[in-house]
Amino acid sequence: MNWDDPTDETAAERLVGASADREDQAVEAALRPKDLDEFIGQEKVREQLDLVLRAARARGATADHVLLSGAPGLGKTTLSMIIAAEMEAPIRITSGPAIQHAGDLAAILSSLQEGEVLFLDEIHRMSRPAEEMLYMAMEDFRVDVIVGKGPGATAIPLELPPFTLVGATTRAGLLPPPLRDRFGFTAHMEFYEPAELERVIHRSAHLLDVEIGAEGAAEIAGRSRGTPRIANRLLRRVRDYAQVKADGVITRDIAKAALAVYEVDDRGLDRLDRAVLEALLKLFGGGPVGLSTLAVAVGEERETVEEVAEPFLVREGLLARTPRGRVATPAAWVHFGLTRPGPSAGGNGQQDLFGA
Repeated sequence: MNWDDPTDETAAERLVGASADREDQAVEAALRPKDLDEFIGQEKVREQLDLVLRAARARGATADHVLLSGAPGLGKTTLSMIIAAEMEAPIRITSGPAIQHAGDLAAILSSLQEGEVLFLDEIHRMSRPAEEMLYMAMEDFRVDVIVGKGPGATAIPLELPPFTLVGATTRAGLLPPPLRDRFGFTAHMEFYEPAELERVIHRSAHLLDVEIGAEGAAEIAGRSRGTPRIANRLLRRVRDYAQVKADGVITRDIAKAALAVYEVDDRGLDRLDRAVLEALLKLFGGGPVGLSTLAVAVGEERETVEEVAEPFLVREGLLARTPRGRVATPAAWVHFGLTRPGPSAGGNGQQDLFGA
């Protein structure tokens, strides 16, 4: 998370936001699977990673460097810990924003033990000097430490024990090719299907000692945006409601009532999502409308609308970004039970894009 970015603070406050706050981190530590057999979903990634780790153990060598990309909340940190557990190695956890100088990285690398796993979250946000040092460390297990300044500076080579770097990124496209090419195994984490999220919810409910029915789990899974972190967060909030308002058992009706209280609808849209779509539909006839105008209409910053609300709305097919501005799709009109205005009623040119 970029703590300097106000949009990240907004994302962290949302019940359906994929960023993890301190409560999420504490709960995730208790719910986190310990090995690949326990890990739910990401079948291809698990199968491929299992082969990589088994082969490394059979050779008695450290595993290849691993790059995990995908949206927040899909299990990249969990997989890094599983890699360390499968290799029976310790793990060191840090993040790209924490490494602002090459010396920061050199201090971490020089203290690694042989075979240790170094998990580098948000690896695309490392400083350029540290990034360049990492090239040599990954390929040759060596870094050059610069001593002194100016003409008298001297590079002292420092040998490193073999280690496994696990890099995680939400923006793989920002990684420079020389860094990306040094990873022996790369995997992209996909969003989860509802059936997979139901399995996640049942497992978490068991660990949290919460009684939940199949229909209750399905109701929560359908509103979790394909993200296990959100599924677990919604489960905890529904659990609270069930304990206070009912007998503690989560049924479909209890889940619906609880999520209505928290303003999460049946497609996983929350207050901000609905505000953006309702402004687009009711105030601007479905668009197109400029991002700044839309942000003013919902009383949010431009960056909040663009980076927090829009990605999910676009992925759900409810909103489209066009050269002329933001446009509501036919699915958005259907979701809100509204009828698109005809050509005579205006509509800001929406019919030019979707037909009359």
